[in-house]
Amino acid sequence: MRGSCVGAMTEDVDVVVIGGGQAGVAVGYHLRRTPLSWVVLDAQDGPGGAWRHGWDGLRLFSPARFSSLPGWMMPGGTDEYPSRAEVLEYLDAYERRYELPIRRPVHVAAVHREGDGFRVVADAGSWRARAVVSATGTWSRPFIPDVPGRDDFQGVQLHSAGYTTPDAFAGRRVLVVGGGNSGAQILAEVSRVADATWVTLAEPGFLPDWVDGRYLFGQATAAYRALQEGREPPPRVGLGEIVMVPPVREARDRGVLRAVRPFARMTADGVVWPDGREEPVDAVIWCTGFRPALDHLRPLDLVEGGRIAVEGTRSVREPRLWLVGYGNWTGFASATLIGVGRTARAIVEQIEAELA
Repeated sequence: MRGSCVGAMTEDVDVVVIGGGQAGVAVGYHLRRTPLSWVVLDAQDGPGGAWRHGWDGLRLFSPARFSSLPGWMMPGGTDEYPSRAEVLEYLDAYERRYELPIRRPVHVAAVHREGDGFRVVADAGSWRARAVVSATGTWSRPFIPDVPGRDDFQGVQLHSAGYTTPDAFAGRRVLVVGGGNSGAQILAEVSRVADATWVTLAEPGFLPDWVDGRYLFGQATAAYRALQEGREPPPRVGLGEIVMVPPVREARDRGVLRAVRPFARMTADGVVWPDGREEPVDAVIWCTGFRPALDHLRPLDLVEGGRIAVEGTRSVREPRLWLVGYGNWTGFASATLIGVGRTARAIVEQIEAELA
């Protein structure tokens, strides 16, 4: 059932999963073990979800064996950090391995209430469903702060969502804005070919070289369990949030992993720093995060402040709607490959109970 879905259609299923990235396919893995009828609707042209839009040099924070979806380990060992291309290969193989019924490209425009369930309206037709799982993630809603003068700037402005390689910035003056892992990794790449400055709200904090995603997930899991059981969470290791994957360590060794505080405003040809100094700039790469992609759910009148009120991952006001993969508010670590499986299993268990 993979491939494009062409022409008008109406189909009745028990469950529609909207979004075929890592969260959607994890839910699909558990749905396939139930007697329910279901389908995954994905807007992408192929497998991979947001990973299709990462930059070419992007690497995971965890080794392959600690970055796997339920049921099947990502090929690789315990020391290598998989590349974006390797993650895409894994997700493609995962879909084929479990023969998940994914329809793509299908762009869901709106979800409406209909009787005890929903009508999911898309460019390829519509689906009637007794339950809906929204797993559209955040990549399609990049966030750029409203900096004074930003619209006047005549140089290149690019969000990390649209960044692919540093080649276009060779020999240019570039600001990389954002103190998270994407900012650090992109700064590491761009600084090899350009005069790059890293701009962060506060001084970046770096984790010890031996700490990576497997340790962070273990610490976060221990803290989560302690809070669930009413205990004091154990102390956490680390000095910040930036994981020292090999490209970032290499940038540190080159002496370029230094950051300055934000500029006050932008001009037509550059920026003005807080001390009044003007500096010409050719390009700004915004590594400033994303917001949940929830526009398809707005007809349900549930979105407030960019989120939907949930109990666990289930909508408080619409008990046959679940959300997953948008951040910890929709399932602990559910925006990660290793973390989404547990949330997906819990969602499917609730759906089975609800629709029984």
